[in-house]
Amino acid sequence: MSRLPITKTPKPYVGGAFIRSESGRTFPVKDAAGNFFANIPQCTRKDLRNAVEAAAKAGPGWAKRTAYNRGQILYRLGEMLEARRQEMIDVHVHLGGPKGPATKAVDTAVDRLVYYAGWADKYEQLLGNVNPVASPHFNFTVTEPMGVIGVIAPDLPPLLPLISLIAPAIVSGNTVIALASEKVPYPAVLLGEMLATSDLPGGVVNILTGFRKELVPTFATHTHLRAIVGVVGAEDRKALRLGAAESVKRTHFVDAETNWLGDSAQSLYAIRDTLEFKTTWHPIGA
Repeated sequence: MSRLPITKTPKPYVGGAFIRSESGRTFPVKDAAGNFFANIPQCTRKDLRNAVEAAAKAGPGWAKRTAYNRGQILYRLGEMLEARRQEMIDVHVHLGGPKGPATKAVDTAVDRLVYYAGWADKYEQLLGNVNPVASPHFNFTVTEPMGVIGVIAPDLPPLLPLISLIAPAIVSGNTVIALASEKVPYPAVLLGEMLATSDLPGGVVNILTGFRKELVPTFATHTHLRAIVGVVGAEDRKALRLGAAESVKRTHFVDAETNWLGDSAQSLYAIRDTLEFKTTWHPIGA
């Protein structure tokens, strides 16, 4: 007698655990042939608020870790993605991505994690400064993480932009609430599985699945989100900017036509986008 295969139940990754949507709603995702593939949890504003609480709780401990340790953890995550490389490529292809571009995107995602891991103990020397002042003081500018960062990934490609937006935010000590691709969310679910078994503390990266029209307004107005980075359309940009102005948060929007495979998609300045700068004065001789 033939048996029915046991299919995986996708779940968002929040606070170091796999959760069900607070509403219990799901939406279907189909494969390249148009057949049913999985029911994806449709996260709500309550799920987003819960994720922000988890990120805020994890933030102080993550920010206090040494830069070297954060770099090691990002490198370990790259190792884990490399170990499940073929599975991730197969999922991309099964959901409609051509094999060649899918392979290149997954390989570049691994390289991008390693790239930002390498910056962990170096960005401070380039972004911080010793400032000349016309008084008997030492004047230093040092960087600090902003706190909880909202990340909004584009629909396509589903994995590489997500990692390219998350990595520079967390390498400096921020925590992240990431909204996965609406059309192809399953690679982000797999990424959550890797995060759960990596050395990254729970709550540092939280991945939600669902519809932008429901979640973007809360991303815009939630006062504990200190910045929003991502790829969004004109209407969502307007909503995010209006909400950000009211709650005084930084916004950084990436062009939808960005070549995520190119060197221009990774930069020291992507780390700078989610940093605050503090200037300290110290009397000479004190």
